[in-house]
Amino acid sequence: MALNFGKIAQGLAGNFNQQSTEELTREYGIYLLENEEIQDGYTLIRDSLIFTNIRIIFVDKQGATGKKTAIKSIFLMNIINAEMETAGFGIDDSEITITYLENIHLRAHTEHLVSHKFEFPKKTNIVPLYKYLFELSYKNRLSINNM
Repeated sequence: MALNFGKIAQGLAGNFNQQSTEELTREYGIYLLENEEIQDGYTLIRDSLIFTNIRIIFVDKQGATGKKTAIKSIFLMNIINAEMETAGFGIDDSEITITYLENIHLRAHTEHLVSHKFEFPKKTNIVPLYKYLFELSYKNRLSINNM
């Protein structure tokens, strides 16, 4: 499946700091699988959102020093839904929530669904990312239902 990261970059580059794949690989390469490559990635203060050819990696650096780090990986092939909530007036953030299958066997009546919310600054245009994730979820649903 070909991924179009250009659409993502157009929506995120204005508020997130896009990082070079070399820099991201240097910092997060130890977490990559064999033949996994970072395609695109963004940082916001200390957190990172990384897109590879296999998964989304969300890095959440916590605490005052940022030494405590939580890493969440979501495989692209398991994403089955994407929802978007844009920011309103006031201090609201924009959000994209993806739902994905956590279980490894894609069989009827054995699904285990999990949701993960990504929060973006109010000024971030999240529509291109939402459209990308929703299209990915649509293709995944077609693939799962044709098994």
